[in-house]
Amino acid sequence: MNNKHLEWLKQADYDIDTAEFMHNGSRCFYSVFMCHLAIEKALKGLYQFKLEEVPPKTHNLVYLLNKIDIKPDEKIGKFIIKLNEANIATRYPDNIAILQSNYTKQVTAEILINAKESLEWIKKQF
Repeated sequence: MNNKHLEWLKQADYDIDTAEFMHNGSRCFYSVFMCHLAIEKALKGLYQFKLEEVPPKTHNLVYLLNKIDIKPDEKIGKFIIKLNEANIATRYPDNIAILQSNYTKQVTAEILINAKESLEWIKKQF
């Protein structure tokens, strides 16, 4: 087995740090975007580790969980679904003012906490 999954995890850690940096700089919806990216990369690392295949080029976190065939607890599962839904809005915003009002500093702080917890849970699956 190769160690390509470790690069995915290294990038996931970098991205969650970037999410925190964006949050601290009040770039809140970008923080949410980076949270999604961190979880996506961690799941792709787990995908590569467990299935010994290059992960698909998808941004769908639920799809990745299903392909890996792992089930998070209810709290993490609901959060990953919520974060998955935020992906399109934060990646391709229709209206930046609406996005900024939806992802306030307080809302983003909670997302960041949950993303960190989810990332730690994913790491325990290796």
